[in-house]
Amino acid sequence: MKQSRVKEIWNNGHVALGTLVKSIDPVHSEALSQMDFDFLWYDLEHSEKSVETFSNLTRATRVGNVDVLARPARWEYMRMGRLLEVGANGILYPRCESAEEAREVVRWSKFHPKGERGFDGGSADNNYGSYPANDYTISANEETWIVAQIESPKALENVEDIATVEGVDCVFFGPGDYSALSGRPGDIRGEPTLEAARQTAEATLAAGKVFGTLVFEKDHAEFMKDLGARMLVVGADIIYYKEAYSSLLDSYSDFR
Repeated sequence: MKQSRVKEIWNNGHVALGTLVKSIDPVHSEALSQMDFDFLWYDLEHSEKSVETFSNLTRATRVGNVDVLARPARWEYMRMGRLLEVGANGILYPRCESAEEAREVVRWSKFHPKGERGFDGGSADNNYGSYPANDYTISANEETWIVAQIESPKALENVEDIATVEGVDCVFFGPGDYSALSGRPGDIRGEPTLEAARQTAEATLAAGKVFGTLVFEKDHAEFMKDLGARMLVVGADIIYYKEAYSSLLDSYSDFR
């Protein structure tokens, strides 16, 4: 199984940087995978992507030295196994609201004895049957990383218990859903949201786990890094795509 770049970064105490890829064109994934990102995030919670589409994107991403992070929808435990089989290194589990739920994520994402993930040795995850079953399952358990998202006031109440679940590598604060579910949609940099991020970071670091979050500008990223974040998702391809074309059109405004 491919060695995780992100886990190596975390083991060395550094920050892993990634971005959200919304495009379903494998060409974009292939190009981004050869840049200096540490992981590319594919969201199957809020998009039209199927497992088949994700498989093609993952295949293109694996051209470069970059991890693949997949987010299923909440409670899609069986789907997580398929996402891992086609090449995801990490699972970003949304709306995790209890330690019990976090344990279920680990149970479905890890092989015995750490969990009860189903076995398919002929998948992309095992380089299509290249390695013996025992070697593969041990390696998969070691290299796969699990991220639990804190996205609601209820989840924040339980963040200490969630962070201590064995098998959860990272606790990720989601400012978008948190602000919306707190009655302040879009207030991702307001003090109540930042305070929730602080509480998440403190509980996560106290449990010896990695704290991660989504950032929007450099100063926001610096703030989260100062809180102890070692996993940062920086923007999304569609945002930079639009910004680039907006800048281009502005430069040609005198032609109109």
